[in-house]
Amino acid sequence: MKLDVLLGLQWGDEGKGKIVDVLAPNYDVIARFQGGPNAGHTLEFNDIKHVLHTIPSGVFRPETINIIGNGVVIDPVIFMKEIEELSKLNVDLTKNLFISKRAHLILPSHRILDAASEAAKGKTKIGSTLKGIGPTYMDKTGRNGLRIGDIINQGFKEKYNALTNKHKDLLKQYDFDYNLSEYEETWFKGIELIKKFRLIESEHEINKYLNEEKLILAEGAQGTLLDIDFGSYPFVTSSNTICAGACTGLGIAPNKIGNVIGIFKAYCTRVGSGPFPTELENTEGETLRKQGHEFGATTGRPRRCGWLDLPALKYAVMLNGVTELIVTKADVLTGFETIKVCTHYILNGKEINYLPYEINEPIEPIFKEFKGWKIDISKIDKFENLPNEFKEYLIYIEKEVNVPIKVVSVGPNREQTILR
Repeated sequence: MKLDVLLGLQWGDEGKGKIVDVLAPNYDVIARFQGGPNAGHTLEFNDIKHVLHTIPSGVFRPETINIIGNGVVIDPVIFMKEIEELSKLNVDLTKNLFISKRAHLILPSHRILDAASEAAKGKTKIGSTLKGIGPTYMDKTGRNGLRIGDIINQGFKEKYNALTNKHKDLLKQYDFDYNLSEYEETWFKGIELIKKFRLIESEHEINKYLNEEKLILAEGAQGTLLDIDFGSYPFVTSSNTICAGACTGLGIAPNKIGNVIGIFKAYCTRVGSGPFPTELENTEGETLRKQGHEFGATTGRPRRCGWLDLPALKYAVMLNGVTELIVTKADVLTGFETIKVCTHYILNGKEINYLPYEINEPIEPIFKEFKGWKIDISKIDKFENLPNEFKEYLIYIEKEVNVPIKVVSVGPNREQTILR
């Protein structure tokens, strides 16, 4: 048996949470494989809007097992808040949420290090969410980190104090005021809550499920273009957001990967700093932001908006081995007289059709124009009923990337989904 992987193909915020929620009934297990609470996966149904940060997006399907994999980093405070919010909706996860013992913990001092480092960078800051993600992954690769499995072993408090003291020494190089005590108290309450869940060796559990022929969906966070190796470095996240990250983030072999489902918006957005070749710093960009409600689910920051970037999308499809596509937020494009798609770049006077290493250098996008549509597509439930202009737009993208578009999302609610 093989598992499927679902991930974002842009700079994050592609609508992965909604799509996982829609697809969850087709799977027995949903497993997050990387990232941390810097991700915000938004789900809407029954007039309820809910944002998940750490917990997999299958939690509203009571029959689904949800696993937080070893590649995820966990902040006990944010985790506790998520559990509290879910309990208000009568969602009890103690029976079907499992946490990998190998997942790393975000300490209060990690958050402070993140804020101090970002503040010191001034104009060169990368746009961190200040959730402590980067410093936590640094401790992981530096072999200093604390893991979920440590919290049930003797000597955990001593390990915590040793790492925190090391962080305090690092903070001496910054001119940065901080107070650990208040956050620490809540943090340890979060640790006690985590102990109530089933802590597992997820690599064994997931491979056992595969042997039992259970259907598993691996859920990625952020987006391909934020990958630590292949994204727009240094304006990236601290984990591997591409399909290969599912192998290391869950403990499964490459030959266990089945379908790779890639999600992209019908346009592009980005939060924080970094290159964005098709960015619209004009009224069109502002219209996209307003119509798409483009504000970060985690930070609340306004997202930068622009037209679809085909060289970047092809790059993401290539890196991930995408077998099928899902396009989201198509309804946001309704009302534009003209819709543009970037087909090539001009870099150093030369025309290229791929995403280059020099992505941080000035790049001029070359656009192809499409006729827009006025029909409200948010209530359409069949592909054939979509306006011809929109279908032409989708068919063009499909031919260019050579991967079929299987699902079209025309709104945030789980019902606003067209299966093709």
